[in-house]
Amino acid sequence: MTSTGETDGRAGGGNGAGGGGATGADTAPAPARKANWKLIGPGIVVAATGVGAGDLVATLLAGSKFGYTLLWAAVIGCLVKISLAEATGRWHLATGRTLLDGWRSLGPWTTVYFAVYVVLWGFVYGATAMSSSALPLAALFPDTLNLRTWAILCGLAGLAFVWFNRYAIVEKIMMVFVGVMFAVVVYVAIRVTPHLGDAFAGLLPVLPDGSLFYTLGLIGGVGGTITMAAYGYWVNAKGWTDAGWIGMMRLDNRVAYVTTGVFVVAMLIIGAELLHSTSIAIGSGDRGLLDLGEVLEDRFGPVTADLFLVGFFAASFSSVVGVWHGVSLLFADFVERVRAARAQGTGGEPPVLEVARGQRERSWPFRAYLLWLTFPPMTLLWLDKPFGLAVAYGVLGAFFMPFLAATLLWLLNSDRTPREWRNGLLSNVMLTAAGLLFLALCVQELYERSW
Repeated sequence: MTSTGETDGRAGGGNGAGGGGATGADTAPAPARKANWKLIGPGIVVAATGVGAGDLVATLLAGSKFGYTLLWAAVIGCLVKISLAEATGRWHLATGRTLLDGWRSLGPWTTVYFAVYVVLWGFVYGATAMSSSALPLAALFPDTLNLRTWAILCGLAGLAFVWFNRYAIVEKIMMVFVGVMFAVVVYVAIRVTPHLGDAFAGLLPVLPDGSLFYTLGLIGGVGGTITMAAYGYWVNAKGWTDAGWIGMMRLDNRVAYVTTGVFVVAMLIIGAELLHSTSIAIGSGDRGLLDLGEVLEDRFGPVTADLFLVGFFAASFSSVVGVWHGVSLLFADFVERVRAARAQGTGGEPPVLEVARGQRERSWPFRAYLLWLTFPPMTLLWLDKPFGLAVAYGVLGAFFMPFLAATLLWLLNSDRTPREWRNGLLSNVMLTAAGLLFLALCVQELYERSW
């Protein structure tokens, strides 16, 4: 399969159509492609999608409460995301099977779990994402439209963009969003004049009193959502469809999350220098970024404040575009496999599915989920409590990442994966640590919501 290969399902010659896994013994090894910086893209898409306004506020609050002390946690968080995304991409490329295909091979319980999760999560997240994107627009253009109207327009804009475009265009617009986010946040971090000595001292692992949950959140929160599972689908949509692309995928993934790491560090610097050193408090949730905008206006003037709001919008709306596209790909693959199993009539492993590149984006399940993400959640906007939507979203989101880490461990240590591409010691350690971390975050989230 070359870079212009025509499948994004079970590419690579049908590596194991049955439930026994893909050994690759009946196919020639794919030639290794040279990693090329010009081809970087899917990693940027998944990283930008995962970094939303809530993650920015969590990082900002960590900096405002503990200064640079938790900088080390942000670095570890990036390493965790690199490990998860690499494992997802490696599964797709080494086996020629999608992640939904792999989950299905673990038993019917995964299908039931995903079906319930993706429907409920999509309903809540749709409203949360639209509201988050609307906040900076309402602040930039006061006395024009109300917050609900801005939110609806953001949802419709995301729907139209993904409906009429394919992955290549989605990637390009996400690159623009990342550029805006990165430039604005790094610019503000430089303006607040960071103390580099304190920043380097923050690389030493220290846990101040009362910082445990902030530390866990900083490690696990930035860039970690269901869109981590979409990375393999975006890799395939890019045209990377066999094990020969694993080197390129790894470069793509590392560059994306190193960029995210710089972004997170910049937010921590802003929190430490602008808020911690002056004891200025901001609100939680997306409202905290609006509060920060007011602080920036008082300190540096309206131009810097408006630039920050533009970066806030880029961070929020990039999540709309990324989720509308990536999770719809997941849902479309899920429907395809359920229909294939029913057609087979045995309830067992479905036959090999060859899906032409771009065809999934035109399928009715893909577009049905797009509509599900857009219109039913709009009913929640009439509650006039856009920040409270994050409560249900947080509870639902907490369950997915432990599931992802655990199933990747299972898949990549079994004969479902060709031996040369199974997990090594480092991958197993990182995925195990990620699973335990996200399980702790899940328990924390449930505990907080119960009070």
